[in-house]
Amino acid sequence: MNERPTILATRDAPDSHFLHVEQVDLRFSNGETRTYERLKGGGLGAVIIVAMRDPETVLLVREYGVGVDRYELGVPKGRLDQDETAEQGANRELKEEVGFGARKLKILGTLSLSPSYMTHLAHVVLAEDLYPERLQGDEPEELEVVPWRLDALHELIARDDVTEGRSIAALFMAREYLAGRYHPA
Repeated sequence: MNERPTILATRDAPDSHFLHVEQVDLRFSNGETRTYERLKGGGLGAVIIVAMRDPETVLLVREYGVGVDRYELGVPKGRLDQDETAEQGANRELKEEVGFGARKLKILGTLSLSPSYMTHLAHVVLAEDLYPERLQGDEPEELEVVPWRLDALHELIARDDVTEGRSIAALFMAREYLAGRYHPA
């Protein structure tokens, strides 16, 4: 496992291309008005990939999360590039982060981070029938790939390094879909 990076400095980013704050004036059906602020994402959307090595095993990645200043174990994910579908973006991110492509991709739904103040949505994509292929990604270090059995998700979510809610939700969606209990629209 990689050693945690050293934070050299922090500062406000007033002109961030990543997130922008916008004010939203609203009138509710009962006549009440309010002004809310929300973070408006600057990207084209994102994907969260549940990559199945085999019918029982998902491939996770251990990646440094600067927001919590530690390594987290979760599913591969990333932003979509210009003119990419969710399936294309998921396959590209899978090749960059895990070193596999997928012959079978299925969108299971979308997840938000915090809908009360963020516009960000991410597509949850199930990737099956994997084959080895690696693309150069934008990560500063190679990610550790960790296989995990779907029937042991209860052990995964008990770990201190598994806190990212979208990863947990995506794994649950995939497990329920593969068991025939969840049928995405």
